[in-house]
Amino acid sequence: MKRHSERQRKSPPKTGQSAGHVITVAQQKGGTGKTTLCVHLAMAAFGAGKSVALIDLDPQASLSNWYTTRMAHLGEMEGLTFRQCAGWRAANEAAALKRDHDLVILDNPPGVEASAKTALRGAELLLMPLQLSPTDLWAARVTLDMAEKENLPLLTVCNRLPPRGRLADTVRGLLAEEKVPVAKTHLGNRVDFAASFLHGQGVTEYAPRGRAAGEMRALSQEVGRYLAKGRDTQRRGGRSAKAA
Repeated sequence: MKRHSERQRKSPPKTGQSAGHVITVAQQKGGTGKTTLCVHLAMAAFGAGKSVALIDLDPQASLSNWYTTRMAHLGEMEGLTFRQCAGWRAANEAAALKRDHDLVILDNPPGVEASAKTALRGAELLLMPLQLSPTDLWAARVTLDMAEKENLPLLTVCNRLPPRGRLADTVRGLLAEEKVPVAKTHLGNRVDFAASFLHGQGVTEYAPRGRAAGEMRALSQEVGRYLAKGRDTQRRGGRSAKAA
């Protein structure tokens, strides 16, 4: 049964002086929840009053299909922008959008083709969704290496986490041993994440009081702090370089 949150207010366009943040969501392996993460993170930020732009770079066009469904159900909303483009155009598209949006999120296809690497340029953070299984862990190494080569900060988001089990604990331990940055907020294997897609909504709109929505709001806040800290560090470094 379809559920609705209270009527969604419109988010105003970005009015601040500084450029918005750019996040790219990538993972070598398919089926890890990249598009799911893009949508729900974007809508959590949008619901918190941020202006958000989404860019679909994946030929499978799952993000595009979600946005088409959203337009059919809810129509256009101020402060929420969507673009679809090829990977080689991604950096320029993101640079243009961040001028008048608080947050720009890019949904990358699986793999590490040249276009995917191009899409990383200009981003401040790579979010890598990771299901806690050995095959996902092995595939993640390619994405980790790519982020390192591009000198791009990376944050792993544990996705579709089972409620309990020794395998998940083992994989988390391996990530810690490898010193892979992992978000404190984990996303559970919850029906609301998928169900909200059917109505072109984010989970924070579809079931705002549910556990999935709570997890996504917490992740959005954590990513926001991570980005703010990174930009503050960058500014301090720039001031230090000028002083020298």
